[in-house]
Amino acid sequence: MAELKTKRNDQSVEAFLNTVDDEKKRADSFKILKLMQEVTGAAPQMWGSSIVGFGSYHYKYASGQEGDWFLAGFSPRKQNLTLYIMAGFRRYDELMAQLGKYKTGKSCLYIKKLEDVDMGILRKLVEESVETMRGKSK
Repeated sequence: MAELKTKRNDQSVEAFLNTVDDEKKRADSFKILKLMQEVTGAAPQMWGSSIVGFGSYHYKYASGQEGDWFLAGFSPRKQNLTLYIMAGFRRYDELMAQLGKYKTGKSCLYIKKLEDVDMGILRKLVEESVETMRGKSK
């Protein structure tokens, strides 16, 4: 079975975020850091070389593959700020309708800049996703 490449490690989150070239994206990253830390109550940790994750849960697939992953996380990518909403988006239609300007993947929320979204709604989305994931990992 293939081993997961993206793992929790001891790299410095602050040092990583300070390498973000774009000043606005760097400032937005520190705001997301604060929001996710408040919501999860967990210290930020690097996962792989470019993802900041908070908390963790254990998963096991029917295939037998299992591992640990973060409850919530983000990565300041070149094109977007990518927020990892591990519960996905299907159950959050009402919140998504109020969020603002964004794109989504399966569990990824892509935002150009934080001023494009309602921060209160973003916080609620992260809170509900974390609550859902904590319920699944019990």
